Amino acid sequence: MASITATVTRVGDTSTSEGIARSHHVLIDRPETKGGLDRGPMGGELLLLALGGCFMSNLIAAAKARDVATERLAVTVRGELDDAPARFSAIDVEVDAGASDPAMVDKLMTIAARGCIVHNTLAPGVKLSLRRA
Repeated sequence: MASITATVTRVGDTSTSEGIARSHHVLIDRPETKGGLDRGPMGGELLLLALGGCFMSNLIAAAKARDVATERLAVTVRGELDDAPARFSAIDVEVDAGASDPAMVDKLMTIAARGCIVHNTLAPGVKLSLRRA
């Protein structure tokens, strides 16, 4: 079985952390209104970005494998927050896509969702919706 590793360390004596995956670095922080320095997205925002990025990379790969030319691709991910404990109770993935074969976009979206590690991990515990813009 394969594995993926990411490391997060605190930056000095601040609210900022640095995440490292392979050779890539990202700062993680809280907004100033929550006592942070606003030097990067919060963890929850990174979760939404991770879902959007994972879905997008699978969408691009699915289109390429099927020789479907795309005119535009954008994914907007919105999370609905719930309390006690703080969590996302629902996440909506909205896809804005133009393709040489417009009817193929829905099929590509289904393929992308099935191949996305983040989507597959979240789906059992969070209400996920996938729709076109």
